[in-house]
Amino acid sequence: MKKTGYLHDNRYLLHDTGPYHPEMAERLTAVYEGIKAAGLLDQLILIPAVRADIKWIEAVHDPRYIRRFEEVCLSGNRTFDYPDNQMCVDTYETAFLAVGGVLDAARRIMEGELDNAFCAVRPPGHHAEYNQAMGFCYFNNVAIAARYLQMEFGIQRVGIVDFDVHHGNGTQHLFEKDPTVFYYSIHQHPSFAFPGTGREFEAGVEIGAGFTKNSPVLPGQGDDIYRKLLQSDLLPVFERFKPEVLLVSTGFDGHESDDMSDVSLTTEGYSWIMETIMQLGRQYADGRVLSVLEGGYCLEKLGELAANHVRILLEG
Repeated sequence: MKKTGYLHDNRYLLHDTGPYHPEMAERLTAVYEGIKAAGLLDQLILIPAVRADIKWIEAVHDPRYIRRFEEVCLSGNRTFDYPDNQMCVDTYETAFLAVGGVLDAARRIMEGELDNAFCAVRPPGHHAEYNQAMGFCYFNNVAIAARYLQMEFGIQRVGIVDFDVHHGNGTQHLFEKDPTVFYYSIHQHPSFAFPGTGREFEAGVEIGAGFTKNSPVLPGQGDDIYRKLLQSDLLPVFERFKPEVLLVSTGFDGHESDDMSDVSLTTEGYSWIMETIMQLGRQYADGRVLSVLEGGYCLEKLGELAANHVRILLEG
């Protein structure tokens, strides 16, 4: 049994997106209740959130953007940059807690206190760009963790696997010129899904060319095509890149029960994806896998999916 951390903090529920918004506080409650119902809580090391030092957020985001986010948030505005970025006066601080919790989990993994971890955070992050909020995301939690690992622990090759059903445009753009971070994403085809990026020919630019890989999936496709694409696209590139740490943008919104996409992954399909990622973690990264929650909006299925996800982390 591995030493698996579970980042859980009720302060993440303070980020209020208003009525009828899919990215609601109840998502994290469903995750917690699912893990608890599966009898896994006692096997996990619970991690409370800590507030991030702003210097780590500034390693990825424009300081002027961070100040603007704070000002708009504290002024009582309910939206930021786009109408779907709903927020409240607590959102800015909650976003700092999301980043801080993820970085603390990363530190614990690097220092050997944990083997791996699952970070159930809000707000999510992979759509957030250098100076713009998008798709319910304000700070790019996974991208900040990648820079933190490089700057604080001297990691030279960070691998990011993003299986949220929507392409992580923010993560891709932040690292598209960077050969030290390999970004892999499998997602619904951009012709049919937000945010309209993540086509196969997007492979990085300048010295980062070849360090981005996208696997678009057509509507209606599910387990079989994910298995085929991960084996043909992800495994060979990581064999060449050999990441020292694996960061996972974990989205459960490709499930057949989730109406935020037209992809039809089953619960078993999600388990296979994570088992494959853990295999890569053992092979190249000494088991150092840090999973961070992105999307997943079917409250009836989230608990089961999160429990399976955590069980696979525990098995290592």
